[in-house]
Amino acid sequence: MPLHLYHLIAFLISAIVVLWSTPVVKTIGLKSGHVDRPNERKVHEQPMVRLGGVSIFIGTISALVIVHFLGGFNNLPLHEQGSLWGVLLGGIGFFLIGLADDLFNLSPLWRLLMQIAVSSSVWFIGVRIEFLSVPFNGLIHLGVLSLPITVIWLTGMANAINWIDGLDGLAAGVSGIAAVVMFIVTLFMDQSAAALIAAALAGGALGFLRYNFNPAQIFMGDGGAYFMGFTLAGVGTIGLVKSTAVTAVLLPYLILAVPILDMSAVIISRLSNGKSPFLADKSHLHHRLLDAGISQRLTVLFIYALTLWVGSLALAFSGLPSGAAYAMGATMLLAYVGWQVWRKTKATR
Repeated sequence: MPLHLYHLIAFLISAIVVLWSTPVVKTIGLKSGHVDRPNERKVHEQPMVRLGGVSIFIGTISALVIVHFLGGFNNLPLHEQGSLWGVLLGGIGFFLIGLADDLFNLSPLWRLLMQIAVSSSVWFIGVRIEFLSVPFNGLIHLGVLSLPITVIWLTGMANAINWIDGLDGLAAGVSGIAAVVMFIVTLFMDQSAAALIAAALAGGALGFLRYNFNPAQIFMGDGGAYFMGFTLAGVGTIGLVKSTAVTAVLLPYLILAVPILDMSAVIISRLSNGKSPFLADKSHLHHRLLDAGISQRLTVLFIYALTLWVGSLALAFSGLPSGAAYAMGATMLLAYVGWQVWRKTKATR
């Protein structure tokens, strides 16, 4: 069977499993009382089951396991198979950390220590950032700095996706868009293992939107956010950052620029105000847009458009045929949604 059919199978199986399993997980969550209750920082007004990440995890892993038994992994180069298993094992570890937090409310310190341990473990398996791109200076080999930088990247992205999970459908949609873009770019660059994981994750994230888009019926919780954030970072690491091409090294940071910049801005804001960077507040981009009078749906759609726009820039920089045309189309879409946001903001003043 051609390898690209395995990618399609992974996407479809993941989406179908998530669409089937999410109502089951919701029922279990309601019966067990594992719900996210409203407070002054959150925008939902009634308790919501926060275990939806279980469905995303089951869907993604099931898709890859089925592809494996169908022989899809046999078509991958041996070195790519090792990296694929590293990302999967790390994703399982991050999901379990998030699920434990959803069930037992772990302290931020314990969560961080466990995330560092998992990220360090997958570095030893081979999920590593070994180069950094420096403007006008090409690539720099990291040497002994590879471990800490890889840990910061993997752990940071898992938390970045978790931090933007503040509105219905926001984290799932941003992750789904980023996964689709990563799938296209890694497939174009002949990184089949990374593309396979991205396809499965995209199916799971976009399938979950059926129940998570406003008005949401269920939340993904930390388990889902950590799993998707780590997996996106892992795909970028094994599929793009391992390349010695300057543009390829930059692509995952560009594709994930929205959650990266949001997290960075929030940390800087909290530190400048003398607060702990781990103390939750309402300084995220989506909070600022809501405070400006923008509706939940328009806020989410605007951030989707931003994510799609930076993703389209990655498509163009990767050398993908018609990448510039995609970027132009995404720019026009962002301009239109941005105009709607400006118009709504002006009307509320």
